[in-house]
Amino acid sequence: MFNSLLKYKFLLAVLVSALGVGRGQAQTDVNQPEHTYSLEDCIRIALETNPQVRISQLQVRNNDNILQQSKWQRWPSLGFSAGQGFSAGRNIDPYTNVYVQRNVNSSNFNLNSTVTLFNGFQLQNTVRRNSTNLQASEADLEVTRNDIMLNVALVYLQVITNEELIAVAQSQVEASRLQMDRTSRLVDAGTLAESNLLDLKAQVANDELSLVNAENNLETAKLNLKQLMNMPGSEPIEVVKIDVADPTLAAYDASIQEIFEVALSGLPQMKAAQLRIEAADRSIEIAKGAGMPSLSLSGGIGSAYSSAAPKERFVADGTGSTIQDIPSTTSYVSYAGVSVPVINKVTVPNGRYENFGYFNQLDGNRNTGLNLSLRIPIFSNFQVKYNVANAKLQKQNLVAQSEQAMLTIRKNVEQAYIDMTNAAKRYSATANQVQALEEAFRVSQVRFDVGAINSLDYNIAKANLDRAKSNLVQTKYDYVFRTKILDFYMNRPLSDF
Repeated sequence: MFNSLLKYKFLLAVLVSALGVGRGQAQTDVNQPEHTYSLEDCIRIALETNPQVRISQLQVRNNDNILQQSKWQRWPSLGFSAGQGFSAGRNIDPYTNVYVQRNVNSSNFNLNSTVTLFNGFQLQNTVRRNSTNLQASEADLEVTRNDIMLNVALVYLQVITNEELIAVAQSQVEASRLQMDRTSRLVDAGTLAESNLLDLKAQVANDELSLVNAENNLETAKLNLKQLMNMPGSEPIEVVKIDVADPTLAAYDASIQEIFEVALSGLPQMKAAQLRIEAADRSIEIAKGAGMPSLSLSGGIGSAYSSAAPKERFVADGTGSTIQDIPSTTSYVSYAGVSVPVINKVTVPNGRYENFGYFNQLDGNRNTGLNLSLRIPIFSNFQVKYNVANAKLQKQNLVAQSEQAMLTIRKNVEQAYIDMTNAAKRYSATANQVQALEEAFRVSQVRFDVGAINSLDYNIAKANLDRAKSNLVQTKYDYVFRTKILDFYMNRPLSDF
């Protein structure tokens, strides 16, 4: 019966919310016996040790890194480059840009920066898309946590149910043994035939087998719980029992449509689906932006050194100048048959020659630049067109997935509602059956004691009552927790049982 509850993805809320389980809040009660765990403890351990939760958490961190990276793309980039070269023979002097016939050592340094001023709003839309993807992955993490909590809560309930069924089976064995002992005395006294005692011994054996089966089911449920908690199967485990009051069978105070509308606004599956549709809208805008003009600004500063540059340079001292007679090396006059160079009057600034070394060159060769670049795409082999078309198809796919998720939620709500209604009917009928069979068994026991009926009729009456009591335990939990499923969809506190 409880296996049928697996289709309800949020059964965990039945007990999780009842005990106030929060993220990272649950701690083992120091007053609990050793190896005894509450539902809070089981869920906490499962969430801490389950690899699927860690995978989802890593995906959230990855998407956060992608978001932060896209934000930094809006800032200017900065880069530095340096080079050292050696050339021999006929080379261009990097300092004078003229050919020289010598070996040349050269160095160059550049510091550059670029910033995108406009690129069709691609940067802004990328940041928005990545932010939405981050929120969607956080919702996925919540879904993963819910699934883990669901499985733990379900198995925890199976443990509690099997413990209660064991208690019912033990009471059945004790009752059968008491009746067997009583019948044995009557047989010894000659009041009843020995066949009645043999029938009761067979009934005791059947009840003991039912008890063993219930104990085996409990051990299986405990093993499943330990596996969900990633605990060794050999480690002992006990659970804290949760007392569940008998249901009142009152009509649920919300319609299917009301439950469905509240569920749509609260379930993480729908939140993740809607966020991915929003991210798809941003992807469409990014694809369109690739077809728009882009504008960027870049700037840089650089310098260079060359071994071919002169090692000294003249530096004026700012104190004026002097007139010097400088014989020409190209102009001559003939006087008395002798060629005499023309004397030129040259104004020479006052100053001095100083060393022009490595760092002097770098300081003197500094250059800066600033560039504004405009790029207008004219034809890109229809890449933009088909990228936009594919982005729109992706959005349509996500819309269809969202609709499917919505239909699944509606189906689950409708199924939960009808299951709750049917469970109420089964519990009411089973409770009436137990009441009637208890009275019938009481009469059968009195009649058997006085020899009015045989042991076969007595055993039939007892078996019917035992079976009805076991069914009552299961239908009780079935109805209560199906009701709590609806409470969860309605986002109601589930602490009252």
